[in-house]
Amino acid sequence: MGAGRLIAVLVTALLAGCAPATAVAGGSSGPPSARRAPEGSYAVGVRTLTLDPRSTRPLPVTIWYPAATDGVAAGRFPVVIYSHGLGSRPALHAGLTTRWAAAGFVVAAPAFPHTRQGAAHFTRADVRNQPADCWRLIRHLGRLDRDPADPLAGHLDLTAIAAAGHSAGGFTTSGMFSEGHPARLRSGIVIAGGGLPGSFAGPAAPVLFVHGTADPVVPVTVGRAAYGRTPGPAVFLSLLGQDHGAYLTPGHPGFAPVLAATTDFLRWTLYGDQAAGARLPADARAADLTTYESRPAR
Repeated sequence: MGAGRLIAVLVTALLAGCAPATAVAGGSSGPPSARRAPEGSYAVGVRTLTLDPRSTRPLPVTIWYPAATDGVAAGRFPVVIYSHGLGSRPALHAGLTTRWAAAGFVVAAPAFPHTRQGAAHFTRADVRNQPADCWRLIRHLGRLDRDPADPLAGHLDLTAIAAAGHSAGGFTTSGMFSEGHPARLRSGIVIAGGGLPGSFAGPAAPVLFVHGTADPVVPVTVGRAAYGRTPGPAVFLSLLGQDHGAYLTPGHPGFAPVLAATTDFLRWTLYGDQAAGARLPADARAADLTTYESRPAR
C-alpha cells in the first residue's frame, strides 16, 4: 500500500470516532509522585492475559514488569501502554519494551483484534477502536492493582501513565489524547506515527516524536505536523536517512539513542525526574545519525 493511501486510511479510521477516554482507578490525577526514579536496572518478568475472552472483542495483552526472585519487584511502578502497528504484535517490540521494564516501568501491550499479525479478520479501519481498547486495558489494570490475589496488586502506579506506539500504534497513541482524557495520562511517545484532528486535546501533556527522515510508509512530514500541533512540551527526534522502524531493533545504530531518549523521557514525565529531562538532548544526539529539537508548552 502506498504511503498516501495508508495515511488516508488511518486518518479516516481515527476521524470516524475514537471512544472517549474514561477515568481509571488508581488514585488522584495530581502531579507525579516525588519518589526517586530507580537507579540501575531490574530483572524483567512477563505475563500474558486476555481481557474479555468471551466477548466479541477479546484483547490479548503482554505485560512486562520489574521482577525480583519472588515475583514483582518491591514498589509501585508507572505504567506504559504500548501499541503495535499494522500486522505486528507485542513480542516484536520486546527489544524496546523489556528495556523500559528493566528501567522501572510496567509495560502493557495489547494485541489488537483486527490489526495484529495473524488476525482472522484484518481491517485497517479498526484503528479507530484501538484507543478505546487501551482505556479498557487501563481499567483492567486498575482492577488487578486492587485484587489482593493478583501478583501485580499494589505495584501499579495508575496515577502516572504514558501511552506509546509505533506506526498505526502511534496514531492509536495520539487518539488517546482526546478531549476529556484523564490528566493521569501524563505523556506520549509517537514512533513513526502522527496526530489527527481531535488528538492532543484535553490536559496538555509532553509528547516525544521519533521518526525516520526517509520513512516510506508514514512520511516524516506527518510526524512533524503533529509535533507542531501538540499543546504541551514536545520533542522531535529525527533518525537521519532511516526508514519506518529498523532503529527499534537492538544492535541497529539508531537503537541506542532511541532507547536512551525514550527511557529518560519516561523517567522525566512519569517519575518527575528532572535530571532525566535535562539529559534528553544529549541522549538523543548522535553524530550524523540523529537531530533533536524541542519546544515548550504553548
